[in-house]
Amino acid sequence: MKVSPIKTRIFRENENLLDFIISYVKKLKNNSIIVVTSKIVALSEGRVAIIKDKNTREKIIKAESQFAMRTKYTWLTIKDGMVLASAGIDESNADGKIIMLPKNSFTSASLIRKKLMKHYKVKNLGIIITDSRLLPLRAGVVGIALGYAGFKGVRDYRGNTDLFGRSLTLSQSDVADSLATSAVYLMGEGSERQPLALISDSKVVFCKKTNVNELKINPKEDIYQPLFEKIRKIKL
Repeated sequence: MKVSPIKTRIFRENENLLDFIISYVKKLKNNSIIVVTSKIVALSEGRVAIIKDKNTREKIIKAESQFAMRTKYTWLTIKDGMVLASAGIDESNADGKIIMLPKNSFTSASLIRKKLMKHYKVKNLGIIITDSRLLPLRAGVVGIALGYAGFKGVRDYRGNTDLFGRSLTLSQSDVADSLATSAVYLMGEGSERQPLALISDSKVVFCKKTNVNELKINPKEDIYQPLFEKIRKIKL
């Protein structure tokens, strides 16, 4: 697999995202995946706000979340079936404003894919809208696919066998987030100015319709749920 970050100029609020992508991706091979950071998707949708007072950010976080809990360092929130810090709201590289996540990243990915397939005249094209997230008990951020289109986001091994013939009953690979992490690592988190990337030879399964719920898990069925209930009793 090859991941190629693309250096660009600074993307501006309410700018046309498709024109921006096309200006930097002159040619596109079939079976490619275009990675787009959520920040420029959100900017193209006008998803920004000015912090008028100390309560503005908190109000927006709560409005953007399905669940929000204040902690020592940040707000822990659930948004669109994902655990994110502060509903994904970001002040970095925002020119004094705060940038929210795209309104619906799966819908945005689907629309981008449809229009770019027509422009580049390709049969198979994947789109990933990325952000960064923290993992429990690990330092540093990794990439996450907020939304994607054009390929299957999960590789299912259930029903197959391992090297020694043992039946696999739970094994699945999170394809979408794995690709997002690879791209985000190279795109960078600071002043790199690389909000786009191209992925080729990824061996994903391309498809016409994306199952937007294939990565979601009911919180009550999450493997870490018992740990979260007992975490205060654990001394690390």
